[in-house]
Amino acid sequence: MQYLLILYSSESGWSNMTPAEQEQAMGAYHAFTEALKKAGALTGSNRLQPISSATTVRVANGKTQVLNGPYADSKEQLGGYYLIEVPDLDAAISWAARCPGASHGIVEVRPVWAMRA
Repeated sequence: MQYLLILYSSESGWSNMTPAEQEQAMGAYHAFTEALKKAGALTGSNRLQPISSATTVRVANGKTQVLNGPYADSKEQLGGYYLIEVPDLDAAISWAARCPGASHGIVEVRPVWAMRA
């Protein structure tokens, strides 16, 4: 079963870190990614650009509305994700708890709804 581990944290947290703290954090994410690969669980992952680069699109009454910035204004932003394949929800939760993002934000675990061709 595939699960998306969705990482949310405060974007300002990164800029408030010292270079040494940033290096340590990147090392932790690298180690986590390598552990997922070694376990054969990693299907894909990416880090997202800052929310200032987001564009929001909505169609209302047949008209396309395009807004600069994210849809939601919250203290935590979507910063990246891991797509994993594991036997069950318990395994996905276990990986989410090991993710460095869980210690400075939240990791949402969501099952992927496989679409039939």
